[in-house]
Amino acid sequence: MIALALPAAANEGGFVPPTLEDMHLPAIIPWGAPEGFGKQMLLILLSVLLISWFFVAAARRGQMVPGKLQFLGEMSYNFVRNSVGKDIIGERDFRPYVPLLFALFFFILVNNFYGSIPLIQLPTTSHVGTAYALAGIVYVTWIVLGLKKHGIGYFKLAVVPSGVPKAILPLVVVIEIISTFLVRPVTHSLRLFATMLAGHLIIMLAAAGSEFLLTQDQWLLKPLGLLTLAGGVGMYLFEVLIQVLQAYVFTLLTAIYIQGSLAEEH
Repeated sequence: MIALALPAAANEGGFVPPTLEDMHLPAIIPWGAPEGFGKQMLLILLSVLLISWFFVAAARRGQMVPGKLQFLGEMSYNFVRNSVGKDIIGERDFRPYVPLLFALFFFILVNNFYGSIPLIQLPTTSHVGTAYALAGIVYVTWIVLGLKKHGIGYFKLAVVPSGVPKAILPLVVVIEIISTFLVRPVTHSLRLFATMLAGHLIIMLAAAGSEFLLTQDQWLLKPLGLLTLAGGVGMYLFEVLIQVLQAYVFTLLTAIYIQGSLAEEH
C-alpha cells in the first residue's frame, strides 16, 4: 500500500525534490560573471566581519580574571594554537603559522555553520570555488615554505622517501609526485566541498519530503512525514557535528603539510 500511495501522491501533488540549482540564488549585483555578487559572497564578507568583531571584542579588555567573552576567545585561540599548531608542527617551529591556522579554522567554521542557521541556510563552503581557493592558498604556502627552508632540494625531499630500495625507487617517485603535488590539493578541497554539499542536500531533501508528506490527504503518508521529519532533525544535528569536524580536519591537514615542508626528511 505504501508503494502505491507514494506514486499517487507524487502525481497529484507534483513533488519536486530540491536540486543543486536551489542552492544558487540569483545574483544580488550581476556584474557580468556567471553568478555575479550573490548570497555566497555576501556571507563570506559577513563571516570576516563577524570573526574580526568577536576576537577584537574578546581581546579589547584583557583582565587577569577573564570575563565570559574573553574566556571564550582565549579558549578558541588556544585550541588552534596548542592542539593543532604546537602538537602537529612542533614547539620549535609552530608560532609563525598560528595566524594562518587560526584564520582558516574559524573562517571555515563560521561559513560551515551558515548551513544550520535558519533563513541563511547556505554553507558557503558547499560551493566548490570557496574550497578551491582555500586549498590553493594552503598549496602555495607549503610549497613556498619548503623552498624557503630547503631550496630547490625540497622537491627531492618531497618525492624521494628515505630507505626505499633503488629497484622500486622510480615507481615510488612517480607515485609521490602524483600524490603530493596533484592529488593532495584536490582532495584537500573536495573533502570540504563534497561533505558540506552532500549534508546540505540531505537536509533540504528531508525538509521538502516532510512538508510534502505531511500536507497530503492520504492518512498513510502523514506518519511517513513524521518519520522523515524526525530523520531530518537527526541529520541536522549530525550536520552541525560534521561542520565542526570539517573545519578541524582542513586546518589539521594544513598543519601536517606545513610540518612536512619544514621536516629535514620524509
